[in-house]
Amino acid sequence: MRNPIQTPFTAVFCNEVLLNAKRVAPYVLIAFFASNAILWWGWGPAVERGWATNSDFYIRRNHGGFAFILGLPIFTAIIMGDAVVRDFRLGVDSLIFSKPVGRGSYLLGKFLGNFFVLVGCQSAFSITFFLLQWVPFPGMVKLPWRVFPFFKHFLIAVVISHLMLAAVYFAAGTLTRNAKAVYLLAACFYPGYIAYQIALSKLPIAVRILLDPIGFNATESPIDYWSQSAEFLNNLVVTYSTTAITNRVSMIVLSALCLLIVYLRFRIEPLENKSEPFTRLTLAQATDRIAYSIPPQELLDTPQIFPAGDRITLPKITATQRPAGTLFKMLAAVGVEFRLLRAERSLVILFSLAILLCFLNLPPYSMVPDVSYSVSFATHSANTLLLLLTTLIVFYAGEAMHRDRELKIEPVIWSTPITNSVPLLSKFLAMLLLALLLIAVVGLITILVQLLRHHTLDLTAYLLVYGLILVPGLIFVTAFVIALNVVLRNKYVTYVVATGTGAGLIYLYNLGYNHWLYNPLLYRLWKYTDLTSGAILAHRLYCLALATAFLALAHVLCERKSK
Repeated sequence: MRNPIQTPFTAVFCNEVLLNAKRVAPYVLIAFFASNAILWWGWGPAVERGWATNSDFYIRRNHGGFAFILGLPIFTAIIMGDAVVRDFRLGVDSLIFSKPVGRGSYLLGKFLGNFFVLVGCQSAFSITFFLLQWVPFPGMVKLPWRVFPFFKHFLIAVVISHLMLAAVYFAAGTLTRNAKAVYLLAACFYPGYIAYQIALSKLPIAVRILLDPIGFNATESPIDYWSQSAEFLNNLVVTYSTTAITNRVSMIVLSALCLLIVYLRFRIEPLENKSEPFTRLTLAQATDRIAYSIPPQELLDTPQIFPAGDRITLPKITATQRPAGTLFKMLAAVGVEFRLLRAERSLVILFSLAILLCFLNLPPYSMVPDVSYSVSFATHSANTLLLLLTTLIVFYAGEAMHRDRELKIEPVIWSTPITNSVPLLSKFLAMLLLALLLIAVVGLITILVQLLRHHTLDLTAYLLVYGLILVPGLIFVTAFVIALNVVLRNKYVTYVVATGTGAGLIYLYNLGYNHWLYNPLLYRLWKYTDLTSGAILAHRLYCLALATAFLALAHVLCERKSK
């Protein structure tokens, strides 16, 4: 009897899951989704309105918002976009198809393997939301614990909606063999979907539900939830109509048809222009004698002039002594780390998403500032950036710290004539400069938005908030994450420990345990008046001292072994 693990489909499926397990993007998504589940649970409208956080209504509400708001097109594109493109880009397609793997097994294994990883990342939101039933929170209403509503709404509102979109992205990436086409589709999703909903707005509600590709209107009801009492909503059982179930089934069928089209159109050979069917070759006959118009010796002595396109500029060699030599090596190492970070495709998407979220979290038009508009804008953008950059640093610093060991080039790195501090500090500086670049971009966008609203601009407020709150906090986070990677020596364990530590500290801070000694980021501990009075300087020096201590610990523990 044949072992199921040896079938081509199972081999491709397992290989995709293992390849995604080595990428940083899934772990970033898991942390991002889990953190949003915590924020929506404890700091949503539930406590203010008396809604039970584990009621059927609130579970459906949060899962519906999660499926539509939290990167429905973007995150799905990150996982599904380059599933097949990656093989052709790395040049391993010929090796794969030299095995007894058919097109159907290959494509289905690729799609289901990546979709399994995507659903696993999304389940972090639902699982975290489910586990929060046992976490006490002041003023929160909770019903007896339950399981089935979480599974039901996650399957109907999240999984099936992303199945259709994953099939479209997979088809676009596979047939064009260009990941940029997938990202272009992802960027056009929200404008296209909003225009589509506007076009359907005049049709009957049953038709709108049936034609909704992501099921956002699946539970459309004449009941005005905001006008109902908390007791009514807590006891409400959310059901799906026959039209909504038909919509969900039709999305599964359309996904299968989309994959069928991919199967019929997919070709193993590269997408290149076909050559002419007949090629005429004219071969010159060999001559019996070779004649030179210039004597051979003069030909060798004559300098050859090559076209500009064939010339190669040799690098300049500069011999320097310490510490100038160490500085040049450090700059070269930082440049290498930046190029490696640029090769991370998910970083471009997450970088753009961070900018978008910061833009969406800016103060509304009706906001009346306590101090000034510049202070309010700078504070809102700084608080959002601190959370997003902390998540990015945790995962991409772990990827940078363990990349050399995973690629088995660590002995080559250590054999170079550099000091022990260069490999470590280059990764620290690369992550810190990347964070500063994002701060600069978000700061410019925030200033531009403020000017477009015709508010008075005060650059001092931005410099104080960013310089005294964001920059020291990010220096501490980067140093702490690097030291944690050195101590634990496993990036997956580091991800779990760092994420758990952050979630636990935020929970304790919101319960009132937020003394500055164990709150170096000053979460909810600062006001703008503290920045102008100079009272915060001692706290910032303490934060930088902790960062220095963590870097020193990492430097001591990661020294190369020598006799």
